[in-house]
Amino acid sequence: MKKILVATTALVAVTGFAVSASASEKIKLSVGGYMEQWAGITDQSDGFDNINAFQSDTEIHFKGSTTLDNGIEVGAVVELEGESSGDQVDEQYLYLNGSFGQIKLGEDDGAADDMGITAPAVGPVGVNDGDLTNWVSTYLPDTVPSDGDDPKITYFTPVMGGFRAGVSYTDSDKSKNAGGTGGNLGQNTTEGLPVVSAGLSYDHDFDGVALGLSAVGEHKGQGNWYGLGANVGLGNFTVGGSWGHIEDDYGINDRQTSGDETDTYDIGVAYAMDAAKVSLSYAYSDYGNRSSSSTVSNTGEMSTVDLGLAYQLGAGVAWKSSIFWFDDDNDNSAADNDGYGAVTGLRLDF
Repeated sequence: MKKILVATTALVAVTGFAVSASASEKIKLSVGGYMEQWAGITDQSDGFDNINAFQSDTEIHFKGSTTLDNGIEVGAVVELEGESSGDQVDEQYLYLNGSFGQIKLGEDDGAADDMGITAPAVGPVGVNDGDLTNWVSTYLPDTVPSDGDDPKITYFTPVMGGFRAGVSYTDSDKSKNAGGTGGNLGQNTTEGLPVVSAGLSYDHDFDGVALGLSAVGEHKGQGNWYGLGANVGLGNFTVGGSWGHIEDDYGINDRQTSGDETDTYDIGVAYAMDAAKVSLSYAYSDYGNRSSSSTVSNTGEMSTVDLGLAYQLGAGVAWKSSIFWFDDDNDNSAADNDGYGAVTGLRLDF
């Protein structure tokens, strides 16, 4: 990431008061991001067509920050999608860092998404909210099914004894700066449900044994989702897993029938040696609406395994590969699918 230092006078509005940074202070500007290019082959049930064998993902990140005379850092982040998208600007927010912790205001993921811990995985596909559905037609397990990056305010406490807490609030899950595209209704919408997102994490090293724990969740509509995660690092090994539950009335308002109730967990182990890392991970979901009034088209059990490899070729350049298998045992025979595949390619962080 290339940084540019510019001497200037900054005027930043903080909680309604104008705070002036002196001309001797410097605003730090940087442009960075990443590009991923993948090639893959898959085999799935006869009723499903193979997806394009070449996939990519690119983002350009623009960042600017300054530190005021009182020691508070004020910064802004804008993440631009590298491909044409209805949500062309992925995230954009302003943040304040200080002894009080961190405050974010703008379009960003909530506290639960930022703080959730899942099983270690180093390949490009993964088993938990990864890129599996880029390659095959199936249900995607996710133990941290956060609401996304609608406009919100977020607060993270300072780290105290290894513990950190966070909470986010948005008044509309349908609001987005992208106007009316992608199911969003623009920033001036009067529709949508409020979302409260919260998390608590613990991260500490006990004489060479690294322990990470998380408890996260969100309240939306009449219900909640919540989950737990843990990772343990010992030498070159990292072992971990997570569990998440979505209540059947999460995201449902008073005028709707019950939604999907889902339980998901993942487990995995990773090993690092010099520039190489390898991981083996497994995820399982029991998903769908089991109420007597629902159809069976969105219910089933999903299992998936991923063997991942990552090799650091140089500064910012990694070669990654995944070999994966999945079995989506859907109660609707038309949606039942299973298969396997292999994906390889390069990721450049700049």
